[in-house]
Amino acid sequence: MIIYTYPVRTAFTDRDVEMIQTKFSIKTLQFTQNPVALPFFFILQFFQLVIFLPKTKYYLCFFGGYHSVLPTFFGKIFKRKVFIQCGGTDAVNMPEINYGNFRKKWLRLATVYSFKNCTKILPVADSLIQSDYKYDPLISSKQGLKNMIPDLKTPMKTIHNGFDTDFWIDFGKERKPMTFITVAKGISNPVRGRIKGIDLIELIALRFPQAEFTLVGDVDYKPTAKNISVTGPMDKDRLRELYNIHRYYLQLSTSEGFPNALAEAMLCGCVPIGSAVGDIPLIIDDSGFILDQKNPDRLTKIIQEVLNMDFEKKRSKSRNKILKDYPYSKRKKELLGLFN
Repeated sequence: MIIYTYPVRTAFTDRDVEMIQTKFSIKTLQFTQNPVALPFFFILQFFQLVIFLPKTKYYLCFFGGYHSVLPTFFGKIFKRKVFIQCGGTDAVNMPEINYGNFRKKWLRLATVYSFKNCTKILPVADSLIQSDYKYDPLISSKQGLKNMIPDLKTPMKTIHNGFDTDFWIDFGKERKPMTFITVAKGISNPVRGRIKGIDLIELIALRFPQAEFTLVGDVDYKPTAKNISVTGPMDKDRLRELYNIHRYYLQLSTSEGFPNALAEAMLCGCVPIGSAVGDIPLIIDDSGFILDQKNPDRLTKIIQEVLNMDFEKKRSKSRNKILKDYPYSKRKKELLGLFN
C-alpha cells in the first residue's frame, strides 16, 4: 500500500490518486495548513502511520513541509521508500511577498529534514531544483532546492504534471475578442493575490477598459477595475466551458512551479501570456507570450501585440504544445514506475 500525504486536497492530488490506484492500493492522509491545529494533526498522523505500517510499502508526499516529517521518519526507521513531490512553495524563500517555506524557522526545519532524509525528490518543474530568479527585482535571485539547501544530496527526478488531453479540448467555436481569463484561488488575501499576479491584472485592466477580464477561484475577491468579473471555484466541466469562450489566458504569477490551469487553458485553445517564473516559459515556449520582468509597461506592449495578432492561427499552437510535452500518459508512466 502507498500512503499519500498532503496539506490540502487539490485537483492535482486527486489526479495522482486516480493514476496510482489503477495499479496499486493507495491511502490518502490529509494534514492541515492551520498552525493552531498542527499539534493535533501530528498526533493523529503518528497513530495513522502506526496503524497502516504493516501494509505500507511506500510513502508519497505532496510538497515538503510539516506533513512530510513523520512519513520521512517512518521511512528511515522502517526501511520504506519515501518520495516527496516538490511543487513550489517548498523550494523558495520570498519574504518580500511573504511566500515560501524557508522564510519560517520551524517550517524551514521541517522542509529541510524531509528533503534531506527522503528517498527521492520529485520536482514538478526543473526550475524548482535551482533557478536564477529575475522576474521581480525586489526578490532574491537565488531560488530552488539547491540554493535553499546547499548540502542537499538526495536524488532528484523531475516528473512534470500531466493533463487529460481528451477532456481539455478546444470546441473550435468563435470567441469574443479581447477576453482574458485567469484561475487562482485565495486571491482575496492580498499576499496570495500578489503571488498570483492579480495586482498586474488590475493595472492592465485599467489600461484596456474595452477588454474583459475573468478571475476564477475566489468569489470574495473585490476587483477595483470595472471590466474584471469574478467567479468562485468551478468544476471541470464548467471551467472547460469558460476557457472555450475566452481567447487569452493570463498566468502572471510572481512565483510558480508548474501551473495546472495554464496547461488546461492552452489545451482548450487559449493563447497564453505568462510571467518568466518557474517553468512557465518552457510550458508556453513560442505558443504564446512571456513577460520577462514584472513591469506594467512591458505587459501593456504584450497585450497590444496580442490584440493585433491573428488569434485563429495561434490557438492550435497552444493546444499542440501541451499535447506534445505534457500528456497525462507520460506522467502516469513515470509516477507508477517509482513503485516497482
